[in-house]
Amino acid sequence: MQTKAAILWETGAPWSVEQIELDDPKNGEVLVKLGASGLCHSDEHLVTGDLPFELPMVGGHEGAGVVEAVGDGVSWLAPGDHVVFGFIPSCGRCPSCSTGHQNLCDLGAVLGIGRQISDGGSRHHAKDKDLNLMCLLGTFAHHTVVNEASCIKIDDDVPLDRACLLGCGVVTGWGSSVYAAEVTPGDVVAVVGCGGIGSNAVQGARLAGAKQIWAIDPVEFKREKAQEFGATHTASSLEEATEAITEATLGRMADKVIMTLGVGSGELMIHALAITAKRGRVVVTNIHPALEMSASMSLLDLTLMEKQIVGSLFGSGNPRYDIPKLIQLYRDGQLDLDGLVTNTYTLDGVNDGYEAMRNNENIRGVLTYE
Repeated sequence: MQTKAAILWETGAPWSVEQIELDDPKNGEVLVKLGASGLCHSDEHLVTGDLPFELPMVGGHEGAGVVEAVGDGVSWLAPGDHVVFGFIPSCGRCPSCSTGHQNLCDLGAVLGIGRQISDGGSRHHAKDKDLNLMCLLGTFAHHTVVNEASCIKIDDDVPLDRACLLGCGVVTGWGSSVYAAEVTPGDVVAVVGCGGIGSNAVQGARLAGAKQIWAIDPVEFKREKAQEFGATHTASSLEEATEAITEATLGRMADKVIMTLGVGSGELMIHALAITAKRGRVVVTNIHPALEMSASMSLLDLTLMEKQIVGSLFGSGNPRYDIPKLIQLYRDGQLDLDGLVTNTYTLDGVNDGYEAMRNNENIRGVLTYE
């Protein structure tokens, strides 16, 4: 079949929206008509080259839609089912999945290649070339074919332009607080960078019972939005936050510091540790450039104060469990998905959406499809 998709042909180029050829789903695969896709910063990392994935590639990894057809061997999904995509597939059988770490499933090893899991082939084609898929999904498209391991079935009444956010940003931010940081009631939490991921880290810290939640971002709009999501204090920089947190905590500092910048920087680690309490934890969720191999920090401070630095992928969560749980929190009014969506665009407006992100005008832009 023919459908429309946004393709990145080379690093530094804009997204090219054009017609593509899409094959039928093969064994273990599903054809999905997309309803919506979030404009996550990780796709911008493809454009800048910070994520050196193989091009050409159909972008998009935050998506939700309706199953139109299933390949052989797919028994638990049927046409008409509504699904959210997890940006890391989960097989349920590898050591990571079987020990409750679906975010580290062995199938994630092929994300950078972007070909189908079953046979390493491509179902997407344009200009006589095979196309790769961002995170094996390619949600910047009206239709896509993905492996069943990437699908999480949801109820039909969940709005797809909200559900799509659960495929990456919401679980990643929320889980960075709840799982990776292990925020507990009464904690002082600092979230550094308050875009799509950081806003959800704020929500996670609030739901976990944090006493103080510091939203640290140079953009006033993002600091104001963070207060709507539960932040109790704000600062425009780590330097400003150091003095303010010292005063507010009588020198005890933040129990948990969560790094959710658009692009991580190793030079900031020394400042992140400076606002971290004794035995406190720094969670590194934001993506750093692939070629960045150094970080500035006091290892003496790390040792003498028993501070911790941990990484977190997909919020250290289990998407098959956490996505339905977060949908229920949304239904119950405890998780704000509506406030995350700043602007919506058609597929043809994908470059406009990313320009708005670069200009700090969006918490999350969303592509919506008819």
